[in-house]
Amino acid sequence: MTTIAIRKPRRVLIQYLALALTWDASFLFIKAGLEGLSPAQVVLGRLVFGAAALGIAAAATRHRVGLPVTVWGHLGVVAVLLCVVPFLLFAWAEEHISSGLASIFNAATPLMTLLATAAALRAERPGRLQFAGLLTGFAGVVLIIAPWGIASGTALGADLACLGATACYGAGFVYLRRFVSPLGLPSLAVAAAQVGLGAAIMLVLAPFLAAGPVHLTPPVLLAVASLGALGTGLAYVWNTNVVAGWGAANASSVTYLTPLAGVLLGALVYAEPVSWNEPAGGAVVILGIALSQDRLRPLVSAVHQFQRRRTAGQSGDTAGLRQ
Repeated sequence: MTTIAIRKPRRVLIQYLALALTWDASFLFIKAGLEGLSPAQVVLGRLVFGAAALGIAAAATRHRVGLPVTVWGHLGVVAVLLCVVPFLLFAWAEEHISSGLASIFNAATPLMTLLATAAALRAERPGRLQFAGLLTGFAGVVLIIAPWGIASGTALGADLACLGATACYGAGFVYLRRFVSPLGLPSLAVAAAQVGLGAAIMLVLAPFLAAGPVHLTPPVLLAVASLGALGTGLAYVWNTNVVAGWGAANASSVTYLTPLAGVLLGALVYAEPVSWNEPAGGAVVILGIALSQDRLRPLVSAVHQFQRRRTAGQSGDTAGLRQ
C-alpha cells in the first residue's frame, strides 16, 4: 500500500521533481483555459477533472478512499487553502498578467510557508541555514520580478491576488503537515478527498461564480483537462508524500522551480517577453533551494578536501626541492 508516510529519499525526490514539472505547466494551462472560460469556470473544470482522475486512479489500484470521520473536517480546510481559494485567485490574476509572471509570484510560497511554520510548527521551525536558503530564494524571485520596472502595465490587484494565493498555499502546507500527515493515511485517499471536497465546494458556488457564457473549444478543453488530471490530480498525491517526507517548508520549495519553466513556456507559447533578470534570478532561486535543504554541504566538503590535498601536495613538492 502506498502511504502518506513515504520516507525513501530517492522516491520523494522523484515525486518532488515530477511535481515541479507538472506545476510548471499549470499556469500555461490556466492561460489557455481562460481563452474560452471565466476564472471560476476554469477552477470548476480543474477540480472536477482532478477529482475524476484521482477516483479512476483509486479504482484502478483498488485503493480504498474511506477515511476516518474526524479527518474530513481537516481535509475541508486543506481543500479551501490548497485548492479553492488559491485557484480562484490565480485564475482571476491571469486575466490581467502573464502566465510567466503568475508563476514567478507562485515562487513566494516557501516564504509564506516559512512564516506559517515558525508560528505553528515548533518541531519544524527553520534553522539559520534553512532561513538563509529561503531568503536567498526570495532574493532570486525579487530579481526575476524586477520591481524597478513593475509599474509598467502590471495590475496591482492581480499582483496582490497572486500573493494572497501563495499565502493560502503556505498556510495549507503547514495545516496539512500538522493535522493530516501525522495520521499516516494513504496519500491517494487524502488527495482524492481533498480535491473531491474542493470540487464539491465549487459546484455549490457555481451558480454564483461560474454562470457566465462558455466557449468550449478543443484546446480549451484539453488545457482544463490536463490542468485537472495532472496539475490537480496526480500532483496532489506527490505533494502529500513530499510534505510527509521532507516537511512543510522544504516541500513548499517546489514552487521555486516554477518560474524557470513558467517563464519559458509563456515566452514560447504566448510570446511573453523575457528579460535578462529572469534567468539570472532563476539561478539564484536554485541556489536557495540547495541551501535550504543543505544540498551544498557535500560540495563544500569536497572543495575543502581538494584544497587541503592541493596544499599538502605543494608542501611536499617544496620539501622535495629543499632536499
